[in-house]
Amino acid sequence: MSGGPAMGADLAMEQELAGRGVERHVFRRLFGFLRGGGKRLSIVLGAEVLLVLTIVGRPWFFRYAMDDGFALDGDKISADQQVLIWAALGLVAMWTARFALVGLSQYHSGNLAIDVLGSLRRRLSEHVHALSVRYFDRTKVGRIVARADRDVDSLEPILIYGLPAVLATVTRFGSAVVLLAIIAPGILLWLLPLLPTLALAIIIFKRAGTRLWGHVAEAKSRVTAHLVETITGVRVIQQAVHESGNRASYDGLLSELDRRAVRGAFGWAWFQPFTFVLFTLGMVVVLVKGGQLVADDAITVGELTQCLFYVFLFLGPLVELGDLFERGADANAAAQRIFLLLDTEPEVRDADDARELDQVRGEIAYNAVSFAYDPQETERFVLTDFNLSIPAGQTLAVVGPTGHGKSTMVQLLARFYDVQKGSITLDGHDLRSLSQHSLRQHIGVVLQDNVLFSGTILDNLRFARPGADESTLIAACRELGADHVLERLPDGYATEVGPEGRNLSHGCRQLVCLVRASLADPAVLVLDEATSAVDLHTERRLQRALRTLTAGRTAIVIAHRLSTIRDADRIIMIRDGRIVEDGSHDELVARGGAYAELHEAYRRGEGGDADAAGG
Repeated sequence: MSGGPAMGADLAMEQELAGRGVERHVFRRLFGFLRGGGKRLSIVLGAEVLLVLTIVGRPWFFRYAMDDGFALDGDKISADQQVLIWAALGLVAMWTARFALVGLSQYHSGNLAIDVLGSLRRRLSEHVHALSVRYFDRTKVGRIVARADRDVDSLEPILIYGLPAVLATVTRFGSAVVLLAIIAPGILLWLLPLLPTLALAIIIFKRAGTRLWGHVAEAKSRVTAHLVETITGVRVIQQAVHESGNRASYDGLLSELDRRAVRGAFGWAWFQPFTFVLFTLGMVVVLVKGGQLVADDAITVGELTQCLFYVFLFLGPLVELGDLFERGADANAAAQRIFLLLDTEPEVRDADDARELDQVRGEIAYNAVSFAYDPQETERFVLTDFNLSIPAGQTLAVVGPTGHGKSTMVQLLARFYDVQKGSITLDGHDLRSLSQHSLRQHIGVVLQDNVLFSGTILDNLRFARPGADESTLIAACRELGADHVLERLPDGYATEVGPEGRNLSHGCRQLVCLVRASLADPAVLVLDEATSAVDLHTERRLQRALRTLTAGRTAIVIAHRLSTIRDADRIIMIRDGRIVEDGSHDELVARGGAYAELHEAYRRGEGGDADAAGG
C-alpha cells in the first residue's frame, strides 16, 4: 500500500476547499504572530547580540595571554602571572555572562513561543468552528486534528530555537568577517570563495528539504486521520470483525510514513557531511595561510590563535545549519498546511449588512428552492423547485422515503447550507440577509443523532441556558416527562454522559436533547426523528409533553412513526424533492393516495416505519 495517490488526492482536496495551492514561503506569516510579544522579542534579540559579544570577546583573551603572558628570556620562557590571571578572569567572566544570557534568551523565547502557539491554537479552533458544514462533509476529522495538534507542535522547535539560532548565526558570522578583516585580511580573502558554494548548497537543500518533509508531514496527517476515525468507529470495526483489515490499512500507512521519513532523512544526510568538508577546507586555509603570515611576521602567534577562533565562528555555524534547516523544513511543511486550513473560507457567510432579529413570529416560506449537496452537480438536486409556506404557530409533519429531501429542509432552514436557486424566508426575511447567530438563536433542532458532550446531564442542559440553576433544569425535565427515565439513572441528573454521550442509551440521549431544546425556548422547533430511539411506552408519555413543547411556536416534525405526527396541524409527503401530498391526517387518509397507503401499512405493521423513514 503506497498511499501516494490517495495522499495527493487528500492534499488536492484541501487546496480545492481553500481555493488556492500550498503557499511555499510561510515563515513571514508565521512570525507575524510574534508581533504581540514585542517586549519579549526585544529581550531575546538583545540577549543574542550580547551573547555574540561574549563569544567574539573570548579569543581576545587567548591572544592577550599568548602574546603578553609569555616572554622568551634566553632559552627559557617566562610567564607573566598577572597577565595570565587577568586573562583567566576575563574568560571566566565571558563564560558566566554567556550562561546567564543563554538562560535569559531561552526563557523569553520559550515563553514567546508558548504564547504564539497558544494564539495559533485558539485561532485554528475559532476558524474551524466557523467553517461551513460542507467542509466537514468532505474533510476527515483526523486531518483537522492533525493540523490543530501535531502540526502546531511541529512549529515549537523553530519558534523557540529558530529565531535565536538564526540571529546568533548571522551575528557570529558577521562579527567573524569584520574581525578577520581587521586582524588578517589575507586569511579572509582565502576563505571567501567557500561562500558561493555554501550558498548554492543551502538553496538546493532547502528546496529539496521542504518538498521531502512536506511529504512526511502529509503522511503523518494520514496516520493521525486514520487513527482518529478508527477509534471513533471502534464499535463498528469490532462488530464487523474487521480488526485484521483495519490493522493492515494502518500498517500500510505506517509503512508509507516510514518510507517517506527515510527518504527525507536520506536527503538531508548529505548536507551535514558537506558542511564538514567546507569546514575542514577552511581550517586548512587558516593553518597554511596563517602559518605563512606568522613566518613573515605579519601577525603574531596570539593573533593566529585568535583567527582560529574566528574561523570557527565563520564556519562553525555552517555545521549547525543542517539541524536548523531540517527543523525549518519540517516546520515549514506544517505551517503550509496550517495556513491552508486558515485560508479556507466558510461557504456560508454573513452579508456585510446582516440583520439581527430580536423577535420572531415563526412564519417560514420555501420559494422555488432547488438544492444539491455538491454545487458542481446541480443536475442531482435533492430539492427541486420546492415551494412550501408554513404559517407562524403551525405544527407541520413531514413524511416520505429516505433520501428524498426531508432532513435537507432542516439543514437549509438552519442555514448549514445555502440554496443554489430560490430562497427561504423567516418572517419575510431571506435567511441570507440574517446573521447566522441570530437565525440559529430562534431555531431549535433536535436530530436523530444529537451529540452530547463530556460532563453530567445537567452540564449538557446548561448548553441551552448557561445561567440556569439546577432546580430550573430539573423542572424542565419533569415538564417534558423525561424525569421518569433520567432520575432512574445511577447518579440521576449528575450522571456522567461520557464522550458523545456514550454512557447513556440512545433513547436517554434523545431525551436530554429534547429537554435542551425546550430550555432554549426557540420560536421555531424542528424535530428530525427526535423520538426514533424512544420505546413506545416512553413515546406515549412524551406525546402530551411534545404537544406542550410545540404549542405557541412553529414546529416541523419529521418522523417515521405515524403516531408521532397524526396530531399535527398539517402533513406533507415528499418524494424526489417535491411535495406530492399536503393536508391533515384525516384529509390525506380520505384521499386514498400515497399517505393513505403508508398509514395502512403502518396500521397493519407491514413495514410502514421503514418506508417513511429518512432524510
